[in-house]
Amino acid sequence: MRRLMMATHDVPAAEIINEDEISRTLDEARAPDQARLDDLLAKTRSLEGLSLTEAAELMLVEEPEALESLFETAREIKHRIYGNRIVLFAPLYISNECVGNCLYCSFRRDNTELERRTLDTTEIKRETRWLIEHGYKRLLLVFGDHPKSNVEHMIEAIEAAYSVSAGEHEDRVRRINVNAAPLSYEEFVQLKPAGLGTFQVFQETYHRETYARMHPVGPKSRYGWRVGVWDRCIPAGIDDVGLGVLYGLYDWRWDTLAMLQHADYLMQRYNVGPHTISTPRLEPALGSEFSTHSPWLVSDADFKKLVAITRLAVPYTGMILSTREGPEFRRELLEIGFTQISAGSSVSPGGYTEHNPDQDDTQQFQVGDHRPLDEVMLSLCQHDYLPSFCTACYRSGRTGEHFMELAKPGEIQTFCLPNALLSFKEYLLDYASPETLAEGERIIAEHLGQIKSDAIRRNTVEKLQRIEQGERDLYV
Repeated sequence: MRRLMMATHDVPAAEIINEDEISRTLDEARAPDQARLDDLLAKTRSLEGLSLTEAAELMLVEEPEALESLFETAREIKHRIYGNRIVLFAPLYISNECVGNCLYCSFRRDNTELERRTLDTTEIKRETRWLIEHGYKRLLLVFGDHPKSNVEHMIEAIEAAYSVSAGEHEDRVRRINVNAAPLSYEEFVQLKPAGLGTFQVFQETYHRETYARMHPVGPKSRYGWRVGVWDRCIPAGIDDVGLGVLYGLYDWRWDTLAMLQHADYLMQRYNVGPHTISTPRLEPALGSEFSTHSPWLVSDADFKKLVAITRLAVPYTGMILSTREGPEFRRELLEIGFTQISAGSSVSPGGYTEHNPDQDDTQQFQVGDHRPLDEVMLSLCQHDYLPSFCTACYRSGRTGEHFMELAKPGEIQTFCLPNALLSFKEYLLDYASPETLAEGERIIAEHLGQIKSDAIRRNTVEKLQRIEQGERDLYV
């Protein structure tokens, strides 16, 4: 409790992100020879993570055989911590109104081509009902940086989404995460009782000079306010936090080291690292010339490498993959790092119930994977992944420091595997196509045998039978 009560005011940004150290580390880094590479990868297999210097060395790996060793180690570590589980969610955009003028975003203030909108509670409920009726249990509410998207509206939106029930079994959303502008400590205290899971704030780029150029006006132009958000959020009691970089704004190597430095800062100060890390790449956005002409666009090869390095450096964190990437590349990336994906996503307010997904006059960016949820679920099963809608940790108090105690040594699988099976079973019975149902039953049968504890396996089998008989929302 002492850690959570400290630092209820802003910490100077220089104490969080040391730009000189990052630049010096990159300047001094050298590509590892085979012996050094073996040593680095052996260290990561102990789940110790990587120092900035070690991560910078791995960024210089180019030889195909060395890269494959890097990727194979990332696969191994991901499997040890998370197994073959893939958590699915849907973003629910509440607003695209914004007072900022971020050069890369279609929501920017000066974009007159965009149709503006902020959903009211009736519209939020309608969107939520549609998502529940298609099998979703986890939502990410996305708010604009605008006075309308204040903490009171966030609370109303969360409560509205939680209030909706739909389907034969009166299903409800079971976890709501939030992506929004940074709040004050007092606002986070006000938000906490609403029952949100993870609060996400992406720094976009940690490079201060580039940050200032990308965010010329509005509240988001305050670099220190944004980077110091967790020194207000965690002390307020919201201890599941999500970091993110938008790759393509600056040098991917620099921003990756900065994000790792930020994660280490949180662990050192609060003993709570990021619950999730997101690594979206810049995609074309309506009314944004920079989004297609950035000099820092990241290639597929470099993106795959940074994903693997992030997995090695922070093995305990969940990594989120958005629908910005296409289906085939998403499948390739899942192997080496990502544990959560969005599916069937709309990136505009009202997009699930009202808009043609091919229209871009309300979207934040161009989507690369347009497959509906069931098609994504089928593909995951065909590649031997276990889809999951599990929300048990959040509702059982396994958050923040308690989650880290289980995730860092890989013990979180004790809970996650059976809960993934139970939540997936619900989807198969209530929403799956016949083909997905058949593949899904195979996946459940194969993964039941991976539960190490006889008692937990028996408990899981018993709960699976109860779900078949009509019960819902069972977890261990």
